[in-house]
Amino acid sequence: MNEIIFFGQNQKPIIIKNKPYKITKPMKIKFKFENENENEIKQISSGNFSTIFLFKNGKAIEYLREKDSNQNSEKIQIENIQKVTVGSGNEAILTIEGNVFAKGFNINSNNPKEFINISSLIEDTNDRIIEDIVSTEYSIYLLTSNHNVYGIGSNQKGQLGFDSETLKKTEKPILMMKNVSKIFSGSSSQSVFLLNSNQELFGCGWDYHGQLGLGESRKEETKIYKLTKIQNIPKGKIIDIQFGNIYSIMLIEDQNRNPKRKLYSCGYSGFNGLGKTENTYEFTEIKSSLFENDYILEISVGDSHTLILTTKGKLIGFGANEHGQLGTGDTEYQKIPIQIELPKLRFKEDIFNYHISCGFEKSFLYYSPSSFSNLEEDLIKLFERKEFCDISFKTENGEIIEAHKLILKYRLNQNQNQIEKLKGIISKKSIKESNQIFEMIYSNNSKINPKLYSEIKEIINSNEKIEETIKRIYLNENENENEKDFIIERKEKKYKFPKLILIMRSELYRGMFLSVTEDKSNKVTDYSELSNKSFQILEYWIYSNQIKEGIQITKEIIDELQIGIDYFQLNETYPNLFDLLINKFNNQN
Repeated sequence: MNEIIFFGQNQKPIIIKNKPYKITKPMKIKFKFENENENEIKQISSGNFSTIFLFKNGKAIEYLREKDSNQNSEKIQIENIQKVTVGSGNEAILTIEGNVFAKGFNINSNNPKEFINISSLIEDTNDRIIEDIVSTEYSIYLLTSNHNVYGIGSNQKGQLGFDSETLKKTEKPILMMKNVSKIFSGSSSQSVFLLNSNQELFGCGWDYHGQLGLGESRKEETKIYKLTKIQNIPKGKIIDIQFGNIYSIMLIEDQNRNPKRKLYSCGYSGFNGLGKTENTYEFTEIKSSLFENDYILEISVGDSHTLILTTKGKLIGFGANEHGQLGTGDTEYQKIPIQIELPKLRFKEDIFNYHISCGFEKSFLYYSPSSFSNLEEDLIKLFERKEFCDISFKTENGEIIEAHKLILKYRLNQNQNQIEKLKGIISKKSIKESNQIFEMIYSNNSKINPKLYSEIKEIINSNEKIEETIKRIYLNENENENEKDFIIERKEKKYKFPKLILIMRSELYRGMFLSVTEDKSNKVTDYSELSNKSFQILEYWIYSNQIKEGIQITKEIIDELQIGIDYFQLNETYPNLFDLLINKFNNQN
């Protein structure tokens, strides 16, 4: 099940055979893959010379710039992929085990078309588990589980944070900065931003057009070799920053009770990529009535064009358009934001599961449902297919353990002594290590340090097989058959589930909102005191990705639910519960 809409340059590589070189209006495209599971798109990443389609089964197909159209695509021979990034001159692939495979002339000059494991080249062996990757024009950045950032590839413009006269290029990852929470760059960029845990932003690299936002006084310095703190950035939480070739776009969320997201840009306006007409050397707001009363879900930036997706299902764009990459039906550049007319979306009511991806001179809008979007199917996948396990971690001997976070939660609850042991270990750990333990048990961010895992493995490992435990409880002969199932109504359709599974899912969110307290005392706090109405909203959202019709949202409910949303980072996933709450609150008022 997928929906992919494409527009822009239909070569480098050819995405749709037997179609024009320029596709100026959004066109639905269908792909027939050998494996039916490869109809479930997870991510699309596109650069100048290649585009990669990542599927939910952890496999990927690459479309290449080749003269022979019969060899236009090929499978990538890497398993368990969780993220792909394509730059203009390189590619990187992140696996669920935390390994990164990459290729490109600046990565492997001996064989630039061959993927190699670049994470294994990090000198510090304790820093080889990677959590995130970003590919740019000639460089690749790696964010480790210890929140350190490494760079590899070209440093001609200072994009690795070193003087390019002493380090022009490296084919081995080098440490750039510690205590980093996010990396921001772009597929056509030779610049990078690094955000630390204190929400301080640092940048380095090519700044000829002022795209680093360092201010007019720095505009004559075309290369910034040292990571430099960016001053005068807009107030609020930085959600995303993406570079084009000669500009950058920033998405900020304010900190008001009813948060709103705003766009800012800086750099050169020559290709109209700023969303405004004048050059700017600091981030200034992009104003448009198109998203003034809407909430921006996502942005994507190509070489010289930008797309914006909102909660009302609007696709908005501006910038270069010579190949039709804005989807306006012509090839006219757009200086200011313009709404793009889309074909009828198959899943429009589920707009939170649509994503946008800008390639070099092409664009994609695609549907990628979250794990709870098709409940019946998800439950089958959850218990029957290894690749849909939602948690994995590495043991001290290198073994990869795959499991279900809710089953781990259930097993912990079987023995109160085990919970007390876990609390005892946590009380002696740092904030960072404590959160690693919680994240391993309760979330998808599960690349735990092997040494830390060895301390808690006896607590989380059971002598009984998970399947046998489930079977014994769920198939208890004394259980009344009619009481085993639980009915949920969704969109006028009834879904029947085993009670045990629903209890396990509910317990995760209601029973144990475990976190480290704000005063950093390492005290385990139970955030389970939700009102009945708030819990009903949360529970309905868990299973349906929607806010139930007829429910009145109050400011008190929003404040109450924010506790759980913050810790589990549900505001970083799709659909965004907080977005739904705010939108419904605004609409009903």
